[in-house]
Amino acid sequence: MIECKDIKKIYTNGDVETTALKGISFKIEKGEFVSIIGPSGSGKSTLMHIIGALDTPSSGKYFFDGAEVSKLDDDELSDLRRNKIGFVFQSFNLLPRTTVMRNVMMPLIYSGITRAKREQKARDCLKYAGMEEDKFYNLSNQLSGGQMQRVAIARALINDPSIILADEPTGNLDTKTSHLVMSALKELNEKGHTVILITHEMDVARYAKRIITIRDGEIESDEVS
Repeated sequence: MIECKDIKKIYTNGDVETTALKGISFKIEKGEFVSIIGPSGSGKSTLMHIIGALDTPSSGKYFFDGAEVSKLDDDELSDLRRNKIGFVFQSFNLLPRTTVMRNVMMPLIYSGITRAKREQKARDCLKYAGMEEDKFYNLSNQLSGGQMQRVAIARALINDPSIILADEPTGNLDTKTSHLVMSALKELNEKGHTVILITHEMDVARYAKRIITIRDGEIESDEVS
């Protein structure tokens, strides 16, 4: 599903060059649960942006479902991000004074799907993500951190993406709530979803079946539990 071949990323600021990635290569197959872990400055966030088609490598090749991403035009890249990758962020990125249902339905507003079908799909995704049904019409700013992250997971699922890309999804949560959110992601993987998790916490990374450790822009280890 995903293949990175000798991915390098160099940032230039005037005469100063900073190499964030120094030749990263790996494959992720459909149905895997993979954690990419590393300390601050290791290059994991840069790699996440490339996997999510939010940035491009300076050199090397990145393939998603067999297509070389650098050769896609802007419309194809937008389609890839919108329909094939479900993003879950540390900061939730929910509209604060908007209901849970509307937050989840947002990616479908311009899809041509009727409102009734959008609502039913949002309900299904919320239940799938483990969200309590009595909270569906609450405003998102009335929810706990764990509930907001479950809403974010439901929104990530709304377009039936090929992968769920979770960037530090427990970064703003306490230990107990982090466990609940990670258990939800693990359950989604067990139901067949491909999950890629970016984290700096080993306790969180261990929920995955495979851990890729990044340090100083290189893969330090790639282990399957």
